[in-house]
Amino acid sequence: MKLRKNDEVIVTRGKDKGKKAKIEKIFAKKGKLVLPGVGEYKRHVKGNMQGQASDILTLNRPISETVVALICPKCKKQTRVGFAMVKDKKVRVCKKCGKEI
Repeated sequence: MKLRKNDEVIVTRGKDKGKKAKIEKIFAKKGKLVLPGVGEYKRHVKGNMQGQASDILTLNRPISETVVALICPKCKKQTRVGFAMVKDKKVRVCKKCGKEI
């Protein structure tokens, strides 16, 4: 996966299109990401019999990595990620400005 935790991304498709957020959690095997404020849904929870009130919770649903694009920290543009070898080390590179991410 070319994205990592705390990378800033922008949503390119869906109901949250155009929202920017930092990656909170990654599920690499499923190819999904959790972004705060993106993919929210409401969950109605019934209260217990003794004293606990019912409630409506707002939760974040994981979204696919294919609907987000990385925002380069150097050029501040939506970009794709490439890889390059720098001193025997594989690093991520911005495809627009060519700088290391």
